[in-house]
Amino acid sequence: MIKSVLSKNKKIAILFSVILTSVASLCFIAGMNDQDWLTWGNKCLAQSFDPSADVKIKKWELVLTDDSFIRLRKIYQNGKQEYFSFYLQKLEDMDYIGNVNVGILQLRAKADDIIVQTYNDRQGNVDSMANVLTIPVKNMEPERLDSLRAALNYFKAKNL
Repeated sequence: MIKSVLSKNKKIAILFSVILTSVASLCFIAGMNDQDWLTWGNKCLAQSFDPSADVKIKKWELVLTDDSFIRLRKIYQNGKQEYFSFYLQKLEDMDYIGNVNVGILQLRAKADDIIVQTYNDRQGNVDSMANVLTIPVKNMEPERLDSLRAALNYFKAKNL
């Protein structure tokens, strides 16, 4: 009997915290303009990107632009560069594989709509297209993931 009461109280407390978090998130979202979304999206991406997933990366840039692009540039220790450019209007869906500490964010395009370019590669410079942009991330709390999804969807809808 005591166990079931405690279990019920625990469920109510969890439900209450989920509702409170949702209400706080909606208040956060309702008053945001273009610049707020852009600032938040870039802050979230910069804090979450995990360059340690590839020890050969020397430098990286990951940006959400005001004209609805995600741009990722990786510069490797040997001088090779990889550049990805994704127009968010072509975003089909976003998937997350992993846990709160470390994971992979996958931005899926409707078709091969992601520009992929390599420079200073031993196999030559290559221009190609892809339909998934894979971004290694860390410290991705569910609330952060949801707000990043909201930011990307905001910029996706902005230019429709």
